[in-house]
Amino acid sequence: MSDKPNISSLSRTRFVKNAAARVKAVAKASGDEPKALDDYAANRIVAALHPHVQHLKIAEIIEHGPDMKSFLLEPDRTKGTERLAWFSAGQYLSIHLEVGGASLNRPYSIASSSRDALNGRYRITVKRVEGGVASGYMLDHWQVGGSVLASAPLGEFTYEPLRDAKTVIGVAGGSGITPFRSFAKAIFEGDEDFELVLLYGSRTIGDAVFSDEIAEMAASCPKIRLVNVLSEQKKRGCEHGFITAELIRKYAPEGEYSIFLCGPQAMYRFVDKEIESLGVRRKFVRHELFGEYFHPEQNGDYKGDINAEYTVTVRVAGEEYRIPCRADTTLLRAMEAAGIAAPSDCRSGRCGWCRSQLLAGEVYVPESVDGRRYADKEYGYIHPCCTFPLGDVTIDVPPMGC
Repeated sequence: MSDKPNISSLSRTRFVKNAAARVKAVAKASGDEPKALDDYAANRIVAALHPHVQHLKIAEIIEHGPDMKSFLLEPDRTKGTERLAWFSAGQYLSIHLEVGGASLNRPYSIASSSRDALNGRYRITVKRVEGGVASGYMLDHWQVGGSVLASAPLGEFTYEPLRDAKTVIGVAGGSGITPFRSFAKAIFEGDEDFELVLLYGSRTIGDAVFSDEIAEMAASCPKIRLVNVLSEQKKRGCEHGFITAELIRKYAPEGEYSIFLCGPQAMYRFVDKEIESLGVRRKFVRHELFGEYFHPEQNGDYKGDINAEYTVTVRVAGEEYRIPCRADTTLLRAMEAAGIAAPSDCRSGRCGWCRSQLLAGEVYVPESVDGRRYADKEYGYIHPCCTFPLGDVTIDVPPMGC
């Protein structure tokens, strides 16, 4: 028999002996009603920084061409949003849309600076995507004065001095310039403290939206440098071709540096291979991955029939639906097409907001966007936004807003 005291027994004994003291302490307590949760400063700060939703209205629309517009959004005080939530440069808003009876969420980087939010303005820039339901709807139907339902600022594509190097090589492609406009403005205004060397890939200089504005900031701020990289035009003062390892090395500083990438998936596939030869430590390479335009057949480990169509059984909030889903379509997109209100934010497999349980069947998740925890992989949980069917499947999905 052990001579060591039984900790559990001692704890129970102390609990019983202290019961009388606790009763006396409770008796001495005030009989006043407890304060409302909103009376605590910490709760008010959390509500201001991380509101569940933000009711916004369109204050101004700026056209950048036939297929790209910037929307300036301000708080809609008539619906209870008094001020905009603060954000870190590089974050995004998840915009809620009702299109053709379907409930959609789409992430858009905030192109304005954090300081602009204090002045009551967010700016998002939308480029038309071929076959894109959300972008087409926003460009064709959004008008000044219209209402917009948005999340609080989200995302981790932000600068963190404890993790990132002092110099960031920004690699932007197309509309992927938007978070870098936010970074540049924040540096220019003194709210971010790092050096940004921005390699901006465009077909022609006319496609390089925000280029003139960022160049103007760079002219008076030594922490910002812009390099336009044109694939279909040769122009003095610009690089020609694509953003390669050689080009990154040309503009990178001596020593360590971070690489931040934002752009189309094709750019990621190309630039990621280029980065491998640079010897940059993994923690210094960051991707903004929102958007679910993945092509599973382009991955060497995909073994499915890309031309097949399967049946997905969806269980949500006590209801069950049977919907079609092509092999090249994510489960989330199939649900949206069928009018099922499914939760989503980043649409890239990272945030976990769409986390669902795979009850039956086999699926394919591209490794490059598989942000699941190990336990989720082990126990059959998936992120429908980046999951493709390999046959008929059954999934259990949380209701929208949960």
